[in-house]
Amino acid sequence: MPGLLFLFLLQAQTGGTLPAARPCSSGEIAALTTVSGEPFRLGCRANLGGQSVRRPVLIEGAEGSGAGIDCGGGSIGMAGARTTTQAPTVAIWSRRIEGTTPGWSRPTDVTLTDCTVHGNVRIWGMGTRGRTDDLYASSRTSGHTAAAQRAAPTRIVLSNLTFQATGSIPFYVGPGVTEVSLTGGRFTGRSDSTAIYLDAESAAARIGAVIFDIVTPREQIAVDGSARNRITGNRFVLRGRGGIFLYRNCGEDGVIRHQTPSGNTITDNVFSGSTRQSVVIGSREGGRRYCSDDRGWPFGSSLDDGDRATANTVARNRSIR
Repeated sequence: MPGLLFLFLLQAQTGGTLPAARPCSSGEIAALTTVSGEPFRLGCRANLGGQSVRRPVLIEGAEGSGAGIDCGGGSIGMAGARTTTQAPTVAIWSRRIEGTTPGWSRPTDVTLTDCTVHGNVRIWGMGTRGRTDDLYASSRTSGHTAAAQRAAPTRIVLSNLTFQATGSIPFYVGPGVTEVSLTGGRFTGRSDSTAIYLDAESAAARIGAVIFDIVTPREQIAVDGSARNRITGNRFVLRGRGGIFLYRNCGEDGVIRHQTPSGNTITDNVFSGSTRQSVVIGSREGGRRYCSDDRGWPFGSSLDDGDRATANTVARNRSIR
């Protein structure tokens, strides 16, 4: 046990990779697939062969590193049940380590494959469980982007997932999360906001070969102060709404946004039912009532409310009827 604890602490401090999680036992598979309102804390690799998970799943902290679910065509969550931001279908979260100076234990190298997700997947680092005070305090230091990224989950691979949205954003990538890969699959159902939200200080997501056929009141993908993402080879059914918007949401909750939505690559996507707003670089440039809530600091959105979206590549995208 002391050796395992040492590995967890080492991973939390250095961001290194722990050994891959072990296969789940038959007892763990039985518990994972039993109907319950309590989240199943996953720390192993589950190959379900078409069985369905009818309870929330929590992958939290370094002990969740290497965990994953291969549904084999089955589903996660309850069809039609409304999920919330704080009680998602699948949560991949860092765990706050209490102390004079709080630390973070983060999961890495998590996989979800060949599943229908009823509800939402949320990946969170600093600020998880509604602790926006941590983000608020960190954002008032010049090294906030790097600190948020050290605290957040990284190397998360999701492939061939069908999201059946039931209200809240079906796929949310939280502050500082890096190297998320989402390939294949589709978004369906209805969201109260966007299909995908890439939040401030996150980076290096890969979104490819995904079909977006979901009803939203706004754009399909929000890139909010997120950088170096690749959004390529996807198909969007827009129903007159926007496609991919890049901006920096200055001042929301008083949190200073440091990183700009820059260095992103948006190529080879197809938009149907589109407007002239299939891809918008710098869609806000301030103009929100809360932009002044982060004033007084010599960096980021505290100094400048503009989106400052630079060095983005937008090419070979097509709009069709």
